[in-house]
Amino acid sequence: MPEQEFLARCIRCGKCAQVCPYGSIKIASLPDGIKEMGTPIIKAREAPCYLCMKCPPVCPSGALKRSLATKEEVKIGEAVIDKKICLAWQDTLCRTCYNDCPIFDEAITMDAKLRPVVHEKKCTGCGICEKVCPVEEAAIVVKAGGKA
Repeated sequence: MPEQEFLARCIRCGKCAQVCPYGSIKIASLPDGIKEMGTPIIKAREAPCYLCMKCPPVCPSGALKRSLATKEEVKIGEAVIDKKICLAWQDTLCRTCYNDCPIFDEAITMDAKLRPVVHEKKCTGCGICEKVCPVEEAAIVVKAGGKA
């Protein structure tokens, strides 16, 4: 659902963070923003979502859709590539985001010049690509709801 709807629906109970086996879900605090305080957040560069699907069933408000059956249905945001700093887009062979994407060869594909391309409809926004990006400040980042 859109971020504003999610923020309105979330009751800030923290159950999703408690059940997350990877410690990916954190509870937002003041530095994360006043509107977001108390809501679950994922800082992909630190700990992405591994799409284990344990959080939707424990969400009492429906902010995390309980009806999600597969990881392919998740939509946290969308990965966006900064082509100015992406190694592959600078003619250096790199397939890290492509190789590690859990929706392999669908959410991220490689073009004819072996550069990664994100497919909005398939990308879950899990952030694994951001976590594994070898560039110091990740060249691929997840934006809430897609492109900013």
